Amino acid sequence: MSPTDGSFASWRPRLFALCHEIERATRALLLSALEQRNLSSISRAVSEGAGDTTFGLDLPSEDLLTEWITSCARSGPLSVMTEDSGWRHFGPGPEGGEPVALEGFDHGGPRIAFDPVDGTRNLMADLRSAWTVVSFAPAGRAEPRLSDLTGGIVSELATSRVRTRRALVAERGGTCQLEEVELDSGSALSSRPLCADTDDRVDHGYFPFFRYMHDLGVATAQLESDFLTRLEREEGADVRNCYDDQYICSAGQLVHLAEGTYRFVVDPRALLAERRGRPTITTKPYDIGGAVLCAQAAGCVVTAPDGSPLDFAIDTHSPISFVGYANAATQLRLERHWLAVSS
Repeated sequence: MSPTDGSFASWRPRLFALCHEIERATRALLLSALEQRNLSSISRAVSEGAGDTTFGLDLPSEDLLTEWITSCARSGPLSVMTEDSGWRHFGPGPEGGEPVALEGFDHGGPRIAFDPVDGTRNLMADLRSAWTVVSFAPAGRAEPRLSDLTGGIVSELATSRVRTRRALVAERGGTCQLEEVELDSGSALSSRPLCADTDDRVDHGYFPFFRYMHDLGVATAQLESDFLTRLEREEGADVRNCYDDQYICSAGQLVHLAEGTYRFVVDPRALLAERRGRPTITTKPYDIGGAVLCAQAAGCVVTAPDGSPLDFAIDTHSPISFVGYANAATQLRLERHWLAVSS
């Protein structure tokens, strides 16, 4: 593999190739389990990693990542983060030998975080797509933050019932490209800019409040009820046509936002857990880093719960809450209602 110059553009082809290999291996395991009528074989928890539970469906992607890292490190240094192992640093061995572990980030190579299968719980039941999330930061001397990312990829791991998959890719300061990719070959069938609309409607769309954890369900439902009550009273919303959707995949939620399917989405778990003083399962930085960049490049607005710019360390443990708006016009109309019910 030839060296690259350290930019996202130069790394993009090999990152796309890795996403394709993860998709092929994950799909093969899913199809095999379906053929054997044994989905339980891929839905059992096998270990607890640094960031989340690893299920049987996750295992092929971990092996592929290890091979990919080894191959890349032969030609140059890099830092890689996965939910299982956290940040690791590698570079070429002496005189072109096998790659060796490096001590830290200060090696001149890129910093890349992966969530190879975000949304495992959906895909291992063949219920809904999962996504491979790539968060790319250029060389730096420390752990990167969301604001340091210069590129993001969100690549679909589709269910057994489809023959193509989507991929979103964005470079900071540029547009978000939506590519339709052939499953078998991995080649792009079409590519176009993904641009947010300008509609600021307050109904006839999806406005989900994500409440994955049962211990926060009541508190989240109260936020949702208070929010929709305000929309009905102050914005004239037809709340019968404000739809809910519980997609157990943070990256998938942001894809829906970028495509305009979601008009608004909030994941309040970390916020509510902090207020009650007890932890819970939340979105983690590696789940959404590259996905946030893609959504923002498409014209969506993604903020912290208090309305401030969303920024966080790209690590395996920081609990993240976020609020997403389909566009700036929607933020202008809805944010004051969210802040009123959540303060």
